[in-house]
Amino acid sequence: MPQYLGLDASTQSMTGLIIDTDAQAIVAEESINFDEHFAARYGVENGVVDKGEGVVHSYPLMWIEALELLLVRLRDSGQDLSKIAALSGSGQQHGTVYLNAGASSALNALEAHSSLSDQLSGVFSRDTAPIWMDSSTSRQCQEIEEAVGGQDALLELTGNTAFERFSGPQIRRFFQDEPEAYAATATISLVSSFVASVLAGKLVSVDAGDGSGTNLMDIRTRDWSGKAQEATAPGLANRMAPIAASAKSVGSIHPYFIEKYGFANDCMVLPFSGDNPCSLIGLGLVNPGQAALSLGTSDTLFSCMAEPRVSFEGEGCVFSSPDDVHYMALICFMNGSLAREAVRDRYNLDWQGFTETLRSTEPGNDGRLMLPYFDPEIVPNVSAGVVRQDLAEDDVEGNVRAVIEAQAVSSYIHSRWMAVDIASLNVTGGGSANEEILKVFANVHGCPVQRFETTNSTALGAALKALKGHQTDLSWSSIAETFCQPSDSVIQPEPSTRQIYHRLITAYGKLEQSHGR
Repeated sequence: MPQYLGLDASTQSMTGLIIDTDAQAIVAEESINFDEHFAARYGVENGVVDKGEGVVHSYPLMWIEALELLLVRLRDSGQDLSKIAALSGSGQQHGTVYLNAGASSALNALEAHSSLSDQLSGVFSRDTAPIWMDSSTSRQCQEIEEAVGGQDALLELTGNTAFERFSGPQIRRFFQDEPEAYAATATISLVSSFVASVLAGKLVSVDAGDGSGTNLMDIRTRDWSGKAQEATAPGLANRMAPIAASAKSVGSIHPYFIEKYGFANDCMVLPFSGDNPCSLIGLGLVNPGQAALSLGTSDTLFSCMAEPRVSFEGEGCVFSSPDDVHYMALICFMNGSLAREAVRDRYNLDWQGFTETLRSTEPGNDGRLMLPYFDPEIVPNVSAGVVRQDLAEDDVEGNVRAVIEAQAVSSYIHSRWMAVDIASLNVTGGGSANEEILKVFANVHGCPVQRFETTNSTALGAALKALKGHQTDLSWSSIAETFCQPSDSVIQPEPSTRQIYHRLITAYGKLEQSHGR
C-alpha cells in the first residue's frame, strides 16, 4: 500500500499532501500558515517581509521551521509516514537561497535530538531570500539582456525575457550590492532545491521546471546557459547545482527524518520543482493541447506544449514541464475576479443576480464590447481604464456579459502565440463555481470545459512527481487519469455560437489594437 508525499513551500504556507495508490485518492493534507505561527518571530505579513522600494524577501529558516512543524502535524494526526515510498515537492518559483561553504557538512550531520533550525541557522550567507514578489531589479534586467545580445536574444535562449522577479536579476543585484556576501556564497539554491536538500541531507540538483524560471537555463537543452550565467554574475556557474532529470532520485531521505518522524529507510527523495510546473501536473495537463484556467484574483492560463514557443510580445512565460519532455506556457491576466466583482458591485448585484443576468443575455452581446481594465493589465500591457464600445455604462445586462466575454476572448487572442489547439480546458478557482461563466469560455475556445475542485494542485503535482519517480513504468497519462479527474460533468461548446464568437474575436481584437495594446 505505497503512499507518496507532496510538499508545497508556497509564499504563505508549507503544505503536505499524501496520496495512496490503492485508494487512488488523497488521504491526508496539512498546512502550516507562516503568519499564524511565525509572524512574531520573523516579522512576516502574508508570509513575506516588504522592505520597501519593491524589495520583498522571506526567511529560509522560517521555511525549515514550518517543514518540521508540518511533519509533526502529519505524524500526530495518525499518518504512518513509514508507508511513504517517495516524496517530492514544489517551491515558490524564482526565489533564491544563499548558502555558505559550511552548508553541505551541516546538512549531512543532522541529528534527531536537535531541531532543524538550531542545526542549520549558520548555513546562510544571506539570511533572507528574495522571492517572486520582488520587483526591485529593473536595472539588472536591462543589463542582463544587453549582455546576451538584447531582449529577443534572451527570450530565444531562456524562453523568457528578463523579469524582475526571476532568479538571475536577483542574483545580479546581490552580487552588485553585497559583493562580500556574494563572495562568501558557496551555493545558490532555488526554494525548491533548498527544501529538497534539507530532506536529503545534502545539496541536491535543480529540476528543469524550476530552472526555467531563472533567466539562466537554456530552454531547449534544459541545462544552464553559460552565456546567461556570465551575463548575470562572475563565478555563478560554480555556485549553482546542476540541472538533473526530474524523475531521477537524488537519494534516500536523511536518517534525521527516519529517527524523528518514522520515515522508511528507503524513502526516495525526488527533485523538487517550481509551483507553476507542479500545478501543470496537478491539474492533469500532461499532453499537448490540454490547458487549464485558474479564475482567481487574476486569471491564469496554463497550457502543455510539445515545443518551447515564445511570445515576442511578452504575453507569457515558458517553462519546462516536470515530465522533462513537454513544456508549459503561463499567461497571467491581472483583471480577473477583481474585474468581475467591479461590475457586480457597480450594479448592486450579488453573485446570484450576476449569474441570472448573464444567463438572460445572448452570446455575442449584440456587438457590445468592453475592455475591462479596471486595474493596469499585464496581458496586454496597458494602463488602467475601462473602454466600452456600443455599450452604455448604465446597461446592466450588457456590461455583465461584456466583462465575461472580454475575459474569455482575451484569453483566446493572447494564447495564440503558443500555436496550440486547445482540446480541453480544466478550470479551477473561485470563478469556476459559476457554470454560466464556464459556458462562455467553452464557446469562445470551442472546446470542452471541466471544473476541478483541487485544494492544492501544486502539492498534488508534487505527490504525482514522487509517484512517477518511484513507479517509472507508469505513464503520465495513466497517473493523471487516476488522480486528476474533473469534479462534475463536462460543459460542451454550443455549435450555434461558433460564428458569433468568430466575429466577436475579430471585433474585440480591433478594439484592443485601437487602444494602445
